[in-house]
Amino acid sequence: MTALLDEHENLEIEPTLRELHIPSSTYYRWRRAKKEPCERHRRDTELTRQIQQIHTDSGGIYGSPRVHAVLKREGVHVGRKRVERLMREAGLAGISPRRTGKGFTRRDRDADLAPDLVRRDFTADRPNRLWVTDLTMISTLEGPLWLSAIRDAFSRRVVAWEASAHADADLVLATLEYALASREVEPGQLIHHADHGCQYTSVKLT
Repeated sequence: MTALLDEHENLEIEPTLRELHIPSSTYYRWRRAKKEPCERHRRDTELTRQIQQIHTDSGGIYGSPRVHAVLKREGVHVGRKRVERLMREAGLAGISPRRTGKGFTRRDRDADLAPDLVRRDFTADRPNRLWVTDLTMISTLEGPLWLSAIRDAFSRRVVAWEASAHADADLVLATLEYALASREVEPGQLIHHADHGCQYTSVKLT
């Protein structure tokens, strides 16, 4: 209706509305809605911009759970279902890598090793008490892709993962930071267990 009157400026509004049996209040409500989008629509637009930026910064890897975790860490209060919907509407999707390689870390002979707090007992009586982590190489047509993953020993579910073209301390540190942002961990109650690879014994991580 609003488009019709916009295209035909010679039409008088009130007579046209009467002829079409459209209440004046309805027309003017449409007109206001067109000029002033509702708060939810404006909020969706703002959230979509934030989601697109997070997705781009991740290299197109993050799906809705990880995007939602980043938003939560940044103090943005939004439901996970809403993030899923906005990503779907924006044509954004994450990448779910498959663990196809073998663990690959090299030991730094000069590193100061942390004590083995679990003593080879990889069990936990509740979530967020013991996380185990490893680094894996995945062969691709463009070269090796390194996958860092953290698994909760209680549920055996992956808490977080990150992928990179470089197997360095930044990769494993980013995985740990994401895991801590996505879980509620009690101070002093979590053991983060890794092997003696140089990435895990680096000064940056320890």
